[in-house]
Amino acid sequence: MLFRQLFDPETSTYTYLLGDETSREAVIIDSVREQLERDTTLLRELDLKLVCALETHVHADHVTASGRLREATGAKIALSAEAGVGNADRGLRDGDKITFGAHTLEARATPGHTSGCMTFVCHEEGCAFTGDALLIRGCGRTDFQQGNAHTLYDSVQRKILSLPGDTKLYPGHDYKGRTVSTVDEERRFNARLGTDKSEADFVAIMAGLDLAYPKRIDEAVPANLESGLVETAVPDPAAGSVAGVMEALGRQDAAELFQGAGI
Repeated sequence: MLFRQLFDPETSTYTYLLGDETSREAVIIDSVREQLERDTTLLRELDLKLVCALETHVHADHVTASGRLREATGAKIALSAEAGVGNADRGLRDGDKITFGAHTLEARATPGHTSGCMTFVCHEEGCAFTGDALLIRGCGRTDFQQGNAHTLYDSVQRKILSLPGDTKLYPGHDYKGRTVSTVDEERRFNARLGTDKSEADFVAIMAGLDLAYPKRIDEAVPANLESGLVETAVPDPAAGSVAGVMEALGRQDAAELFQGAGI
């Protein structure tokens, strides 16, 4: 399988391009709108036909390029059916399969960071793309977008760390220059979700993080609910962050997006 790990330095986001070397069909995972030219150029250079733009979740830190990739290449957009993206071509459920050429990804629902998170597992290659559900030695926050620490603990333990120990794990971000981990490594060394941490330990850790408000959430979430095809101005802070997002969305599910987020 052809594999490329790409990086957006502004948001420390990893984008993954996977291709079948015979059929030339390809999928991309977690694209970034500012990197559209990079990614379409690479597709042309490698003579790949993009068949699917996948998202691990509705991102709060960057705007996806999935809508523009669909316009440029004809690729379908696919992500969790729970994510609430109305213009996606396919809403994925736990256990669904995504095929490109002779290769298959299994979609595993791993909510907890958001209600619509998915991990994509390629069993034949022994690897998984975990988005923000599981990062290298850490995990995504659980205090926004219907996040829930209990749910994330269960998701990671049952759907990711239950994979064979040598399974390579590719995260959605890394802020320390790390590119890949393994299930065994995270079981041993993940300070939040390793095997030495109980669910109660994890919930307490997440409750005590005291993280700052995500700086791009007011821009990114409403744009990503439309596959990155809308330009969203950052709301005036004086108007209030939640109000700004709800105004930008102009839809009722904005209220649900922040339900229980403690904002």
